[in-house]
Order: sequence, then C-alpha cells, then structure tokens
Amino acid sequence: MILEEFDQNPKAIINPEDLIEPIANFPETALSCFARATFERLLADFDHEVLTSTSMANIDIPIYRIWVEGKALALFNAPVGAAACVAILEDLIAFGMKKLVLFGTCGVLDEDIAAASIILPTAAIRDEGTSYHYQPASPELEVNVGLKDFLTAFLDERGISHCQGKVWTTDGIYRETVGKMAKRKAAGAVCVDMECSAVAALAAFRNIKVCHFFYAADHLSEEAWDMRNLANHADLDEKDKIANLAVQIALAV
Repeated sequence: MILEEFDQNPKAIINPEDLIEPIANFPETALSCFARATFERLLADFDHEVLTSTSMANIDIPIYRIWVEGKALALFNAPVGAAACVAILEDLIAFGMKKLVLFGTCGVLDEDIAAASIILPTAAIRDEGTSYHYQPASPELEVNVGLKDFLTAFLDERGISHCQGKVWTTDGIYRETVGKMAKRKAAGAVCVDMECSAVAALAAFRNIKVCHFFYAADHLSEEAWDMRNLANHADLDEKDKIANLAVQIALAV
C-alpha cells in the first residue's frame, strides 16, 4: 500500500522553512481551537494583536498574540481536517512554536458521555491519510506524549470531571458507518474526530509538545444521530468555560 511507504527523511521537496521566516520572540506556546464562534469569543476576552498570518489556497489564517497573566501566547483558529490542520501547524512550527494546546469538539460513541464534558484521548486510531506521511504505518498512535499525567493532574486538582479513552480519527465524516463504528468501539474508541492522529504524528516527527483534548458534542449510535450541541453557536457559555480552561492549560504546560 502507498500509505505504508513512510519516508523518514526530514527534508522534503517543499519544506515549511522554504516559505516561512522564523519570527523573533514568537510565543513558545500556541493555543488553538476549531470552532469559529468559540475562537472569536476567546479572542475578544484578551488584549490581542495580529502577530503574523499564514494561509491556504482559499483562506487566510491570522496568528494573534494575546497576553494572559503577563505571558504571551499565540492564538489562531485551526482549520478542520487532518491535512489542512497539519499544514498550518507546520507553518506555526516554522514561526517558532514549540508547544501547542489544541481543543475542539468530537462525536461521542457512548451516550453516557454528557454534552460539553471533557475527554482526554489516550491514543488515536488512524483512519486518515496525513499521519502516514509523518510516522510509519500502524493501527494507532499515542497522543499527548509526555503530558498525560500533567493533564490528568491539572483537571483532578481543579475538580473538573473528565473521561479518557481512544479517539477514532477519520477523514470521511459522511462514511462513519454502523459497521465501522462498532469496530472502533470494540478497539476502545469513545469518540471520533478528524485531526488527532495526524497532529500526534506531526508532534512526534517535529519533536513538539501537544496537549490535545476534546469536549463532547454530537452522539453517534446504531439507532440515530443526535446533534446535541454540535452547532457552532450552541451552548456557547459552556464552551467559553472550556476555552478558558484551555488558556489555563497553555499557561501551565
């Protein structure tokens, strides 16, 4: 299979540093989420300035610097999808990012996981294409490498309930079939997303630290799909709390 043809050579034909100039004093830690409304509300909570920008063929992505408790953080709205997200993260690494706190919604595979509750992924089941260009082929990848104990202790010390389990990362949002879901649940998946395994592969390849967590949104089951709070503007007050939690993680990591 082509996806098994991993090439460990760190130099490619086109490299991020061929297009991106490092920025002096770029914040070591960056914070990002996928939801547009949550990002806009988070940005409005802090003094901020546009530090730089990057882009894809059809979208510009401003990179902001925010100041929180005297510390500078980079803040940006990550694009959805493994390939797009990783391409933008490559640019951020070239700018100078060394640590990333990334959060977003996920679909849950267990109805007992309440809407907007925190999920810490323990591993990601690889059902996307991007990760195979950053790590050798395997069924799963470890996520939050070197940071699991920190994240668990951070939440426990603050009395924030959460659950842990594997995440199923897939490119095919409209091909999450009942049969596939049953196999992923049997493998230990408690939720599904579109970026985690690829981000984990990038983190390992580029040697950066990534804190990646989810808040529960829609529920997938054999009987029906329940959208719950998946809509971009649904349950914003609870999502604001999660965004502020991510800020505190970024300060502490």
